[in-house]
Amino acid sequence: MTERTKLRRKPGRGSHDREVIEAILDQALVSHLGVVDGDGSPVVTPTLHVRVGEHVYLHGSAANRTLRAACDSEVCLTATLLDGLVLARAAMHHSANYRSVMLFGAGAQVEDAGEKRRALEALVEKLVPGRWADVREPSEKELRATSVVRIPLAEASAKIRSGPPVDDEPDHQLPVWAGVVGLRLLAGEPEPDPHLAPGIECPAYVTALGRASS
Repeated sequence: MTERTKLRRKPGRGSHDREVIEAILDQALVSHLGVVDGDGSPVVTPTLHVRVGEHVYLHGSAANRTLRAACDSEVCLTATLLDGLVLARAAMHHSANYRSVMLFGAGAQVEDAGEKRRALEALVEKLVPGRWADVREPSEKELRATSVVRIPLAEASAKIRSGPPVDDEPDHQLPVWAGVVGLRLLAGEPEPDPHLAPGIECPAYVTALGRASS
């Protein structure tokens, strides 16, 4: 725990447990990267991420201004899983059940081609396990055109809300339904690319995404 990761608002919902933090980062598909760019303007960009051991990796175009600003600078990365809508009897007590992580650290440009390739492989495998073995790997030109930024997983905290609404005791008698509407991310039916060559069947690992989320 540091001054930046110390939880001041509802600290009982917080955690600095490494396993909790890693589990949220591993499950979350989208994160948000916050930086201060070259002219001093704050910028927050949604992105994909992957955790590999002690680091979180991000990728994008080599011309991406947010990734450029993240190199050798302090950044803040957040990831959130939305688990439910919390409907209370009072308007002010409506909330959401969630699991989130906030990570602080200095971003570093990955220069080593091997590490860059491994990070991209880990990202593809996180999105669709089994996919990397089927696809064409990045060419040297594609690797040069891609920026991969590494953030150490050293200064982070998690915050989690779960359970029913927290209404004031007198409001429990109001004739208003209260409870939680659970939310989850579901994979839809695979939609073939119009340019797909004849005779190519949808891989089992793709159809398995729908079964896993149902």
